[in-house]
Amino acid sequence: MAWGQFLNVSYRARVAALLEDSPPTSEAVITDVRHLLTHGEEALAFDTMCSWIYEDALPITRQYRANLVAMADEMATPRSVHRLDGLVID
Repeated sequence: MAWGQFLNVSYRARVAALLEDSPPTSEAVITDVRHLLTHGEEALAFDTMCSWIYEDALPITRQYRANLVAMADEMATPRSVHRLDGLVID
């Protein structure tokens, strides 16, 4: 397995785990994110997940936001999480 493929598998598993821990939302959105993951679109899946968290104004914990930020930094997609600060609950 090439290094890039290994990273994609790692990203896929980690985005899937973040999806499982995410606030409840539409089953259609969850299905869309999973569909993107199965087709190797990890960055788009992650961005989609972050977008619906923002658009639906779903509350997130500080720890969950920190996990999202770490994933965004690693995937070089910082714009995915820049609007989520206002959704953090204590």
